[in-house]
Parts: sequence; structure tokens; C-alpha cells
Amino acid sequence: MKRDPMPDETATMQIGELADRTEMSLRTIRHYDEVGLLTPSGRSEGGFRLYTHDDYLRLMVIRRMKPLGFSLDEMAELLRVVDALDRGAGNAAGAGDAAGAGDAAGAGDAAGAGDDAGPAGEAGAGDEGDGRDQATRASLAAFVDETVERRAKLERQLAMADEFLELLRARLR
Repeated sequence: MKRDPMPDETATMQIGELADRTEMSLRTIRHYDEVGLLTPSGRSEGGFRLYTHDDYLRLMVIRRMKPLGFSLDEMAELLRVVDALDRGAGNAAGAGDAAGAGDAAGAGDAAGAGDDAGPAGEAGAGDEGDGRDQATRASLAAFVDETVERRAKLERQLAMADEFLELLRARLR
């Protein structure tokens, strides 16, 4: 029986449960913490890392980027872009957008648009905030374009693997 990846959005879980739910190793999750991609939302009284539903969604974004060959720096940049959009818009769609961002990940060197710029709604931000939001959205669009290219490359590789498999099967006949 397959269990629900995160049944209660208000619950927290320790690293072992997060590893089980995401099918990732404890070591990998700890590494992502060390490099700043995934910070636990809290610690238990015993000092154990505690993760939330949003942390789970963030880790799933990272997990989806990995097979596409994104570097840790590229992953970090996409997460900064998504975080900036979430902060800037108050994001009506919330973390669900972050969960889908793994399908829209990319090279992300769009002039540092996601560099912890404050939300567009800050006092005195005015048009400058709108410009940051547009630049951040442009960065996300670049990630989408890069992901489309990487996905196409994987499709070509998969087609070659299928051809190879057929050659092997033909030898069995």
C-alpha cells in the first residue's frame, strides 16, 4: 500500500520520515542542509531536525531537478527565484507553485534577479519592486526554457536507449 506523501500539512516530521516520503537518503538531505538548499523548519527538544509540508515540497523540487542534471548552484538559484516570487506576490497559489517548479527548473543566471530582493510590496519599493518582480519572472521563464531543453535531451537519450534495447532483444530471437 502506497502511503500519502504528506497527509497533514500542519504536521512536522523528522529527517527519517522525510527521507522515506521522498525516497532520498538521510545523507543527501543532510547535504542539502549543509549547502543551504533545504533548512529544517525547526528542531525537536532532543535536537532532531523537524521538517514541514513546505520543506517536503521544497525537497521535491530539488529531487525533480536532479535527473535533469542541474548543479547545486542552479538548484539554489531556482529556489531563490521561487522564494522571491512567493514573497513578492503573497503568492495566492502558495507552495504548490514551488512543488511544480521542479518541472520548470533551469540555468538561472538571469542577472541575479533572485538575490534576496525584498518583496515588491515594501514601503518605498514602488516601480522598483515591480521591476524586481518582472526580473524574477524573467528568471523563472529562463528556467522553464532551460528545463525544456534538458527534457528534450533526455527524450533523445531515452530514444537511443530504446533502440539499443531493441537491438539486444533482436539478438535473442
